[in-house]
Amino acid sequence: MEFPTNIKYTNEHEWIRLEGDTAYVGITDYAQQQLGDIVFIDVTTEGETLDKGEVFGTIEVVKTVSDLFLPIGGEILEVNPQLEEHPELVNQDPYGEGWIIKLKPTDASELDDLLDAAGYKEIINE
Repeated sequence: MEFPTNIKYTNEHEWIRLEGDTAYVGITDYAQQQLGDIVFIDVTTEGETLDKGEVFGTIEVVKTVSDLFLPIGGEILEVNPQLEEHPELVNQDPYGEGWIIKLKPTDASELDDLLDAAGYKEIINE
């Protein structure tokens, strides 16, 4: 299981990576393994500004649908266009090609409240 150190993690198993003024958000390697084969990702909040912790979409696997929570507040700039045809990218490359949204943070200091790789490993008992 991967735990990149250049990203921040949430207790809800999302990750966020800031690149300049844009942040990429997805689910963790642990989360995708727990969920199983991802069949659909639904994000209807593109163009909206949401607060930290709000639901920005859902992720569907064969037997269930789970909410996706925003790690920090901001404007949803883009949904990964590859996921419409290939939702399995989240399973195959959760920290790379499997990112879910691009976000313009409202307050980047909210990142300070998130977990680093070591803290995330602790909450999932790795």
